[in-house]
Amino acid sequence: MDGRQRPGVDTAADGPQGDWTDRLPWTRTDALVAIGAGTLDLLGYLLLGPLTDTRSMSVPGFALTVLSGLPLLARRSHPVPALAVVLALQAAADLLSPMGSHFGGVVTVALYSVGVNRSVPVTAAAVLMTAVSTTLSQFRLHAPLWEQLVPDPAAAVMVGTAGLAVARWQREVAANRRLLADRAVAEERRRIARELHDIVAHHITTMQLMAGGARANLGRPEVVRDALVTLESSGRLALREMRQLLNVLRAGDEPDSAPPLPQPGADEVGRLVDESCLAGLPTELTVDGPPRPLPPTVGLTVFRIVQEGLTNARKYAGPARASVRLAYHPDRVTVEVRDDGGGAPPPERAPGAGPAGYGLLGMRERVALHGGTLTTGPRPDGGFAVRAELPLSCAESAEAALQHGQAVR
Repeated sequence: MDGRQRPGVDTAADGPQGDWTDRLPWTRTDALVAIGAGTLDLLGYLLLGPLTDTRSMSVPGFALTVLSGLPLLARRSHPVPALAVVLALQAAADLLSPMGSHFGGVVTVALYSVGVNRSVPVTAAAVLMTAVSTTLSQFRLHAPLWEQLVPDPAAAVMVGTAGLAVARWQREVAANRRLLADRAVAEERRRIARELHDIVAHHITTMQLMAGGARANLGRPEVVRDALVTLESSGRLALREMRQLLNVLRAGDEPDSAPPLPQPGADEVGRLVDESCLAGLPTELTVDGPPRPLPPTVGLTVFRIVQEGLTNARKYAGPARASVRLAYHPDRVTVEVRDDGGGAPPPERAPGAGPAGYGLLGMRERVALHGGTLTTGPRPDGGFAVRAELPLSCAESAEAALQHGQAVR
């Protein structure tokens, strides 16, 4: 773990002041890298030394080789000073225990850390400094010139280039992650906007019509009572659905005292039809095929399409009759809302909703999320029709049936 604080670990359990390793200026990974790189250099000296014509490693050379790994502990916070100290210690070790041309693991890690954590000019200067230092400290008069002037500079260039490439890749990954997060936030905002529009537009319209009906029939107590009952029920449902939506926005801030209520689905379309009739729009419901459980998101989409279609009919169709047809097919479900009114068709963009809109455009977005199709427009014989077709896979149908069976039990 590169961070000082390990996620998911309660430091209070380690004592009053937490784990002492959390207060170190380096991480456990830095320590392991330093030990590994230093061990690799020591093994290189011990294994390659007998194969060369140079003398064996001296005690000071051994000590300097061991110490050269310690600066790697600061390779993230201070990569350039760490590289400078590594080069100085390695140069001293090479002078005390010459072993021929080599490019050790400690130098490789230190230079790579500069490339990952610093800019291109700084990395280029570090590559030049590394190439010069390693070449001069390992220069031998008896060895061929090309063997001493080519390998170490070439290795330095490759390591620095690798560090810069990894740094660029990390920046691209971070940028893509931010873009995905921003896109997810934007999609969630659009979803919440659609939900709010459907809830407010439907229930407020129903409550307005019920209040107007009650006022117009003050001399008929039974009509006023039915209108007030519907008004109360619509207000209660609006509060419940808005509370569910707010709970989604507030998720994680505080524990839920009770399990959330289920979202409405296709089985509640009948309630919408009843409300539409009470609101003054005679509506007929027809169901083709045996009803069966739908996935929650598909059922909610069916419910919202019927809700929005009937709301638009009450607002724009004028004196009219409406019909809702729900058809269950083996591989899809279709829903259609029609009216025979002569009023203006509902606008594609709600007034004041901005460029995106929330009316028919919100329906299109809902249907598109499920890979379905939505057809809207005036009917040849008058009125307006909304028809949506939502595909269903066998796996989704089986899972919805299983969830429904568990809920029943």
